[in-house]
Amino acid sequence: MSGKPYLSGHYAPLAVESTARGLTVHGSLPPELTGRYLRNGHNPPPGVVPSHWFKGSGMVHGVRLRDGRAEWYRNRWVRTPALHDAVAAAAGGAEAAAASTAEGADGAGDLTASVAGTHVIEHAGRVLALQEANLPYELTPELATVGAYDFGGKLTRAMTAHPKEDPVSGELYFFSYSPVPPHLVQYVASPDGRIVREETIEGAGPSLMHDFGLTEHFVVWLDLPVVFDPAERSGIPYRWSDDYRPRIGVMPRTGPPRVTWCEVEPGALLHVANAYEDAAGRIVVEGPRYDRAAWQTSWKWWTGAPGHAPVPLVGSVHHRWILDPASGGVREEPLDDLVTEFPTINDSVLGRPSRYGYAVAFPGAGLEEYALVKYDTATGARQIAPMGPGRMPGEAVFVPADGSGGGDDGGSRGETRPRGQHGSGAGGEDDGYLLTIVSDLRRDASELIVLDAHDIAGAPVATVELPHRVPAGIHGSWIPDPAPGP
Repeated sequence: MSGKPYLSGHYAPLAVESTARGLTVHGSLPPELTGRYLRNGHNPPPGVVPSHWFKGSGMVHGVRLRDGRAEWYRNRWVRTPALHDAVAAAAGGAEAAAASTAEGADGAGDLTASVAGTHVIEHAGRVLALQEANLPYELTPELATVGAYDFGGKLTRAMTAHPKEDPVSGELYFFSYSPVPPHLVQYVASPDGRIVREETIEGAGPSLMHDFGLTEHFVVWLDLPVVFDPAERSGIPYRWSDDYRPRIGVMPRTGPPRVTWCEVEPGALLHVANAYEDAAGRIVVEGPRYDRAAWQTSWKWWTGAPGHAPVPLVGSVHHRWILDPASGGVREEPLDDLVTEFPTINDSVLGRPSRYGYAVAFPGAGLEEYALVKYDTATGARQIAPMGPGRMPGEAVFVPADGSGGGDDGGSRGETRPRGQHGSGAGGEDDGYLLTIVSDLRRDASELIVLDAHDIAGAPVATVELPHRVPAGIHGSWIPDPAPGP
């Protein structure tokens, strides 16, 4: 209808909300998988043609697992003013629908006017749908919309879609970025959900700061060369600038917010796989890096511009930055040539040295089909799990196996205990499962697959049939049930 690639194929949106119970399971769901797998994504309502992939209304998909059963699947739009306006515009005709999505920054100053379609997390018992230009939206465990959430009136700016929860302290670190000063404000929320710290970060510029890094002792800021440009008409007013000086900033987590900025080679980074401090006290940052050509080619797909590639990502490859805050020196190195995005790790080692990472691999560099990839940073090895023709996995969420200690194979991060029931060897950082929803165009269907994170190319531990095809989406989370009381 529109010719926009993000409205067709794996990304074709659903027209309705649904609920299905008693889902069919192939294989055996590990009993420790008791909770909810939630995944967000852009799903514009019928008749709406967003001007950019990222501007489609958010729809959250959920699968409830308990005691080896898949109890339900449901999908719900996040009910925000932006969704209401999109539906009203579509009812007014195609011209009105196009006009409603051709505006500038989301919400035009209304922090509640979110598409809420980027991520979904849980913190302090609240499920939050996130999109970085606005306030988060709270959902019930069954995915009904509660409303915009501002941390009891303490959050008066937009919230990033990529907060980081420290695995030791339980604190939630997040930020707000803006094309106008102050460009960057940091927040910290306590484990019980109260904002306990708010501070303006001086020296940051008007760059598109989608994600950041958190180490044991530092916050890592990405001030890279995709910057605010009001001439960009796609509705996301940012463009690559050859004139912008790219930097990565390192700031202590405690004390005054003083940033040491380290100049890096021109490159963009949407998602940090992990950031940590090495034995020499340097800061290591890893994630899929875009050069200028990769960014501009991918942007064509995201906006549906003429001549766009057949896949949404071109040229983003696994990369490492090693920063020395003492000297300001930086060393960069590519780690692989696969086109990847949506990196994940075992979050129990977030901000600490990690050995394993996972990502979605896109066709390119000799890879003909979509796949998942596992990286071993200790050996440099990679393991690819092809999904098969016409099948596309989403972001792979790591869930620790029962009794996992979260340490490396040598146990240097503390005691490691026996593995769960899926029997993939000694316990360690990859002692767990990967959960992802696969879109299957050949069958016009989808399934939730559970892979053994120790050997992702092996047969799935379990597969859950979903009632219909689920569009390829963005980010998600595993939300375990609370541990039983004493």
